Amino acid sequence: MRSTGPRTGSDAADGPLWRAAAAFRLVTVVYAVGFQVVVGQEYDSFRLSWFLVLVTVVWSGVAVVATLEPSVSPWFERRWFERRVFVVADQVVTLGLVVSTILVAGPRWRSDHQVLPTTIWVSNAVIAAAILGGPRIGLLSAVTMTVAIAVVRGNVDADLWRDSTGPVLLSVGLALGLAARTARVARTRLDEAVALAAATAERERLAREVHDGVLQVLAMVSRRGAEIGGETAELATLAGRQESALRALLSGSTQSRTDGTSDLSVAVRQSVGPAVTVSAPSGAVLLSAAVASEVTAAVLAAVDNAHRHGGPDVDIFVLVEDLGDSVVVTVRDAGPGIEPGRLDAARAEGRMGVSGSIIGRMDALGGRARVDSAPGEGTEWELTVQRDGRRPAGTNGT
Repeated sequence: MRSTGPRTGSDAADGPLWRAAAAFRLVTVVYAVGFQVVVGQEYDSFRLSWFLVLVTVVWSGVAVVATLEPSVSPWFERRWFERRVFVVADQVVTLGLVVSTILVAGPRWRSDHQVLPTTIWVSNAVIAAAILGGPRIGLLSAVTMTVAIAVVRGNVDADLWRDSTGPVLLSVGLALGLAARTARVARTRLDEAVALAAATAERERLAREVHDGVLQVLAMVSRRGAEIGGETAELATLAGRQESALRALLSGSTQSRTDGTSDLSVAVRQSVGPAVTVSAPSGAVLLSAAVASEVTAAVLAAVDNAHRHGGPDVDIFVLVEDLGDSVVVTVRDAGPGIEPGRLDAARAEGRMGVSGSIIGRMDALGGRARVDSAPGEGTEWELTVQRDGRRPAGTNGT
């Protein structure tokens, strides 16, 4: 059974315009045939004129089928050529038919009559270009057709614009181009609104399921750990931080934008909590939502590692830098530092905490994680990720 699948936003926006253009093309081909019946005997080459009109009819049929959606035109469900290819071909065929008027009629007849496929049929090429490419492409097509018609009719002079052909074609190209662009913008905004509504509904559903379970447990651990003190105070701090991050996620403040990106600086601030000093650009630092999530997780792992070894009151600073083609996040703490060779030894012992949480994440993203540390001098992590997915120069590790 044939399945057309869901239409894209562009198809849904342009569909009505293409259907209207197809209907208009059918009307104009009827007019072109009628014009041929009336004036055909006046041509110098009667048989050739009918052949060219037959080409006009056949191409009109191809154009109607090619520009409709697969759901309306099953024959083109797997398109033999894309609309953009058709539009280019439409310009070429239309120009060829306009110029072919020279083959069937003399200069005097051409100067007083329409070109062979008729001016109103020629406007179909302008309409198709405007729907596909917007007002600029529509105007370009209109100017091209106007000049071609003027050359064939032999009236390329100061009186060119007294004829209605040029103004009409330009108006059609501009108006339909603007209409097509407006339809696409409106459809894009509608899709964004629908996506936002769906995301909000899903977030509310998750919030209802999580609130009475995970959040209450984290809050209780944070409160009781602080009351007990001692070694449980660190556990209380971590539980409180995770509770804050989860509440921020459920509230929607860390959700990705409708274009699939996330602001890394906002995500980092909400994940590490107010106890960590975060410095970031005033503007949004946008990365794809998946990359931003992984980088944030690596930053949080570095912060948690600093708290684990330096205590809950250790000073931690996070710097987010947007370098255009790459993003660099530096996590610096004033903790006890890492003994030389300690990371390699931990990997050899099978303990993959820091290696998996930080270095492994950055390596999976095609990024780089560098650590600079010495006993008593704290630790500095430098996490770099390229926006184009290329791996930065250098290797991961110390």
